[in-house]
Amino acid sequence: MNLIEIGEVVNTHGVRGELKLNPWTDSLDSLLDVETFYYTVRGEIKSLNVQQIRIHKNCAIVKAEGIDDMQQAETFRGKVFFVEKEELPEGVYYIADLIGLTVVTDDGELGKITDVFPTGSNDVYEVKSQGNKPIYLPAIAQVVNEINISKGFIKVTIPDGLLDD
Repeated sequence: MNLIEIGEVVNTHGVRGELKLNPWTDSLDSLLDVETFYYTVRGEIKSLNVQQIRIHKNCAIVKAEGIDDMQQAETFRGKVFFVEKEELPEGVYYIADLIGLTVVTDDGELGKITDVFPTGSNDVYEVKSQGNKPIYLPAIAQVVNEINISKGFIKVTIPDGLLDD
């Protein structure tokens, strides 16, 4: 199985055992067709069959088989959910896909993505190179020109003034 982290259960929702999932994706709609979530318990991978997923205020509300009340749902709080990569649509990138990619400009290599911060309006990529302080790039169309997961790079245009000391 090729599993990828998709988000974390941050709370319950209602009294019928629904889970509030904080997704780690730029496209919430990519979760709507997921049929199975995976999670770990003491290092063992467990599965959870999805009955319904809906989007509510930038979170996914998940109804799963076998979770029928708030007490059962509460046991999932803090769990990280995974999905099989093949179950996700192409062209949608996940934080796990981006970490470690080389960031390049027309002038050469800038560094590697070490973290991604969701800010609400757009993500911010933390880029580090050896011996230099981190650079924070907004993940917007004016900055990110190309994402090539298979070749391991992201091509960007640096906004004016970002690298000035």
